[in-house]
Amino acid sequence: MATKPTIFKLGVTISDMNRDYYQTHQLTIALHPSETHARMMARIMAFCLNAEEHLTFSRGLSDNDEPDIWSHSLDGQTELWIDVGEPSVDRVKKSTRLAKSVQVYSFNSKSDVWWQKSANEFSQLKATYYRFSWPQIQALTTLIERTMTLSVTISEESAFIAGDAGEFELSWTTLNP
Repeated sequence: MATKPTIFKLGVTISDMNRDYYQTHQLTIALHPSETHARMMARIMAFCLNAEEHLTFSRGLSDNDEPDIWSHSLDGQTELWIDVGEPSVDRVKKSTRLAKSVQVYSFNSKSDVWWQKSANEFSQLKATYYRFSWPQIQALTTLIERTMTLSVTISEESAFIAGDAGEFELSWTTLNP
């Protein structure tokens, strides 16, 4: 019998000073059995950085043909494709054909190696690449509860995240060559 995903409920209030976006979202997040808490927090942060009305979590790890997060226009066109992790060049190339905008959020200890290995090939593709601070993503996992309430304030290339279990800062770097 296959292990079922763990379901998390999240209320997140986003104050994005970069985009003048101020909204509260009620999210349901499925943690795939093979997914780590750090990856789930990276997905949540990628969502917060791009939050808008039509942005949703997809089936992600359960479906290789979908990103982790995406948005569609009213006519069904894929507007934004967001992958979290270290996707292959071929996956990013495919996603650039399927979506108007593609973003990749790398987050773990091997991000530097992944980027150095393929930076030249990635630079040929119309996508934007970011790297979250790995120690900060790990620290964010202490906020995880089955039902969470977070407040996320975004300014420039950092976010201040407050929850019931503490407060943290998350920074990221743009990797585009």
